[in-house]
Amino acid sequence: MPGDGGGSIGLSWRAAPFDGPTVRYQIYIADQAQGPFTRLAEFAADTHYKSDVDRPWWSWDRSKAYHFYQVKSTQDLRLENGRTYFFKVAATDLSAGQAGGMQTIEGPVQSAVPAPNFFNLAKANNFLLMVLFSALVLFAIAQAKRHPAIFLRRIPGLDAVEEAIGRATEMGRPILYLTGSDDMSSLSTIAATVILGQVAKKTAAYDTQLQVPHRDPIVMAICQEIVKESYLEAGRPDAYRDDSNFFITNDQFSHTAAVNGIMLRERPAANFFMGFYYAEALLLAETGAGTGAIQIAGTDADLQLPFFITTCDYTLIGEELYAASAYLSREPVLVGTLRGQDLGKAFLLLSMVIGTVLATIGGLVGPEAFVPLLQLFRDFK
Repeated sequence: MPGDGGGSIGLSWRAAPFDGPTVRYQIYIADQAQGPFTRLAEFAADTHYKSDVDRPWWSWDRSKAYHFYQVKSTQDLRLENGRTYFFKVAATDLSAGQAGGMQTIEGPVQSAVPAPNFFNLAKANNFLLMVLFSALVLFAIAQAKRHPAIFLRRIPGLDAVEEAIGRATEMGRPILYLTGSDDMSSLSTIAATVILGQVAKKTAAYDTQLQVPHRDPIVMAICQEIVKESYLEAGRPDAYRDDSNFFITNDQFSHTAAVNGIMLRERPAANFFMGFYYAEALLLAETGAGTGAIQIAGTDADLQLPFFITTCDYTLIGEELYAASAYLSREPVLVGTLRGQDLGKAFLLLSMVIGTVLATIGGLVGPEAFVPLLQLFRDFK
């Protein structure tokens, strides 16, 4: 079977001149060339063409010159890779049976061995897109290194970071930073720790107290190193405190209750909610709003976004959380990667628009002339 991972066999034979609705094909399989053969399938001779197979237009001949049938492993039939199987195709003319004698023609016995393919031609578009997208990202990184002031869309929530830290400094109150409820395998937690490093640099420069309560000990250990490195880069290693990152508990609502207690007792001037959150999102943000703190949230948890938008002053929505590290640090590699991703998404959106227009035109004037292009854009999706 072209492009499969093994465990199946593709049978193909040339369409006969006598094909029609009254002729039926039967597919037989056996373990030996002499048989016995078992019937796998039976279908009308005007069906099961190569053109009916749902595959990209570039992967093989899509005309009706050949019939095609794929033999797959089922509960009753188990195809093993490397084992030889024998097949034959028979054609029965039903109209001849109505005339007085049914006629059946059998083709020669053919053998086939299921085996995985090294390359799936049906996925060639994905491979091409990967190569083009990688080249685009590398080009964007090179451009960012040449032009450090490359444009990035303004994110109000990140512009307010310095304002929130400055307010905490003036009021003499701490800053509370949460990295979410997931462990370090979560992309949103990784993004939250990167943003923490940038926030820690500013708290070091302003000599503001930073508090980072955790519910995962591994995340806590990583954040300790990130904050320590940030204080070192800011030139204030003496101001670093090991207890700025501390573990509470890994229980969801026990951790939430403890953090809410910190908010009510110590009344931090700024609360940062970065990372992935669950049902505790509203409990945390509502308590923080009640203390009068500036609140900046960022999450890709779409179910919790309404709560953060309602209760926080600024909210980073979805991918803005991932773009925050590039926005704050202006690191050329991060900025170039972000730029390349945006260009890639613009290309995909343009492809969807073109595909929609072609599908609309094809529905009005007939799709036959657009089949290759429509198939291509459908495979992109």
